[in-house]
Amino acid sequence: MPLLIVRNDLVKMHVDVIVNSANPKPIIGAGVDERIHTCAGEQLLQARLAIGNIACGEARITDAYNLHAKYVIHTVGPIHTYNHVYELLSNCYRNSLLLAKEYKCKSIAFPLISTGTYGVDKAKALQIAIQTIHEFLLENDMMVYLVVYDRQSYQLSEHLYNDVQSYIDENYVEETYNRHSRNIECEATINKINNGIKVIKNFLRDIIVEEELEEYIDEEVNEYKCNEILSPCIEELIEEVDDTFAECLFKIIDNKGLKDPDVYKKANIDRRLFSKIRSNKHYQPSKNTALALAFALELNLDETKDMLNKAGYALSNSNKVDIIFKYFIEQNNYNIYELNEVLFKFTETTLGG
Repeated sequence: MPLLIVRNDLVKMHVDVIVNSANPKPIIGAGVDERIHTCAGEQLLQARLAIGNIACGEARITDAYNLHAKYVIHTVGPIHTYNHVYELLSNCYRNSLLLAKEYKCKSIAFPLISTGTYGVDKAKALQIAIQTIHEFLLENDMMVYLVVYDRQSYQLSEHLYNDVQSYIDENYVEETYNRHSRNIECEATINKINNGIKVIKNFLRDIIVEEELEEYIDEEVNEYKCNEILSPCIEELIEEVDDTFAECLFKIIDNKGLKDPDVYKKANIDRRLFSKIRSNKHYQPSKNTALALAFALELNLDETKDMLNKAGYALSNSNKVDIIFKYFIEQNNYNIYELNEVLFKFTETTLGG
């Protein structure tokens, strides 16, 4: 299952378990810790007292009481001055995920641990969180949310942010000034229809010779005779129509020697959604899903455009998601979690889910 970055209040998440950035001692700390205890009620503090001290990077679990979740996992993040601060931070995420797995949780919500009063660099902390969660999801199925309360608490590296912003500035075209881009997805569909018409015309020209043509346009032509000729023609025509999006997808997967989990995990999409596409060759994906799958297959820009076209979509320079998507392809960076970090920062819809 995928990783999603969402803007929300952690205590409002409807998940199996939420993660508390806890104080090492069994007392109520500031920030996330205080917020969780306030909403969960007095029983949570009693449960936390029963646990006692928690070492940095370790994780313990309690019931969630008045929260929407079933459990609260308490993990102690490092202060920015600690030795091996990023290793300890990674342990917080990893140990919390393993504990959630032990309790058979299917969904978990994290804050950005140690980025508040503990002062860990927010951009680096985000990278650590994404990387550790990604490594876990390669071997496990769980819906993971990284919950950001406000935009100020979420930062990309300055270099990456500036690079993407420059690329957007160079390529973004206001829709009002580009009438063609306004209709680009419609044009992609029209092109598919026109190509289909050409196939039909060429096919009919090949199978019906001139002397036969007169027979079939005669007013007294037998209806059965027409059906006898045209039915097999139509069947052959259908076979000649371009592959659907799903057929194209699975041909590429086979040609690359990939397995289904390799693709849906890398695309950050749910296994059940992928199964629907696998079982229905006419499945019509959302553009979000089509982009994620093309990205997971590491297609170049031309290959991506061709694959999107089969689902009736196209890339547009009046769409910032498309521009950021193209930036990553041109950089040969096919890490969808990094792509989603950037999309979220630029307040765009993330891919997968």
